[in-house]
Amino acid sequence: MIPNHQKDITMTSTGSDLPQSVEREDLLALVADQRTNFLYTVADLTEEQARSRTTVSELTLGGLVKHLAQVQRGWLEVVDGTAPTKVEWSDLDPDGNRLTESESLAGAVDAFHAAAREFDRTVREEADLDRTVTLPEYPWSPPEPVTWTVRHVLMHVFREIAHHSGHADIVREALDGASTTARMAEAASRGE
Repeated sequence: MIPNHQKDITMTSTGSDLPQSVEREDLLALVADQRTNFLYTVADLTEEQARSRTTVSELTLGGLVKHLAQVQRGWLEVVDGTAPTKVEWSDLDPDGNRLTESESLAGAVDAFHAAAREFDRTVREEADLDRTVTLPEYPWSPPEPVTWTVRHVLMHVFREIAHHSGHADIVREALDGASTTARMAEAASRGE
């Protein structure tokens, strides 16, 4: 989703002599690392656990997986130019942040991986991280068009995954006490 506080922001390179190809791979590696950490948080869940609310919010672990798959797919469409120009309230999926009865955690994880692969492929094929894209107009968008660079989109996807990883940590710890940090340490000890 596009935040309601967006402004016309164009992020440019830091002025370093770092080639965009190296910068791109560094940024994609950070996104991949954050995805891995998020997936540690949702590992080994039952379907019931994936749908369980453990806080006063509507957040569930399965819903967060589904949402982050949609986030990556939506920003991919912005970068590749296939996103709609305008999105109305009626266009928004009322089940976008939760698993429906016909959906499974495994299916949401598969969609997450597929969206990640497509997003990364599109960013790798992008000739210029400084290319600007126009964001779709949402009901909460400012009246003037909003443009970002592809670099900004990439960094925003990282921020979205990191943001929701924090939510997932809280939900998971309240659910069964599982620690993402402990899972990360276990994986590191195995050389993963």
